Amino acid sequence: MTIFPAIDLRQGRCVRLRQGRLDAEILYSDDPVAVARRWASEGAEWLHVVSLDGAFELTSPNVRVAAQITATAGIPVQFGGGVRALADIEQALELGMARAILGTVALRQPQVVAQAIEQFGDERIVVSIDSREGRVAVRGWQENSQISALALAHSVRAQGVRRIVYTDIARDGMLTGVNVEATRQLAEESGLRVVASGGVGSLEDIRALLGIEPYGVEGVIIGQALYTGAISLRDALTLARRAQTCRPSP
Repeated sequence: MTIFPAIDLRQGRCVRLRQGRLDAEILYSDDPVAVARRWASEGAEWLHVVSLDGAFELTSPNVRVAAQITATAGIPVQFGGGVRALADIEQALELGMARAILGTVALRQPQVVAQAIEQFGDERIVVSIDSREGRVAVRGWQENSQISALALAHSVRAQGVRRIVYTDIARDGMLTGVNVEATRQLAEESGLRVVASGGVGSLEDIRALLGIEPYGVEGVIIGQALYTGAISLRDALTLARRAQTCRPSP
């Protein structure tokens, strides 16, 4: 299982939001590039970088900052937040990001997803499915749709998507535990590879996700728990690697 330290950018700073609310921001660093270097030095193999301003359709220097992170961290970056057009994807990939994450556009303009897969390949395109009470939320989680997370997962798989990030919004930034059952169900019923997000608060959450890895849960994004010290990145990586070593060969 891949452990993704999260770096959420707002106006070029590293912050966290509780449940995606702009009025619940916690500032962790004015130097996100230094934060990225720290996670890389502690053994991270990937970074999950999101432009919160992009998600809320606000202008910011976040794309430039994400490019600096990519250039200096020395590990792959998956980048999302405001990526809504082929030009946005092309820019992110040309700036060195390994993967572009599509959110709102997957629901509003599904043809863009299909075109992105055709143009850039299914290993470089990820769809983010953010769920509130089972329904997909868009535009920085400000708008709720009537589409279920599973229905959207089936739709994007039909367009060629192979990997999604799944977030339970109610748990995001709350350190209350991952919605393991919903994550397992989504992975099993959609047939997609799933990166879990939202609510990771202890190593027990990592252990629980490792238990459903056979269903297609291939990674977990950890944000606030790393910044508060509730989880040590080194410990999380060690736990994931030991599980991989102990897993019997097929």
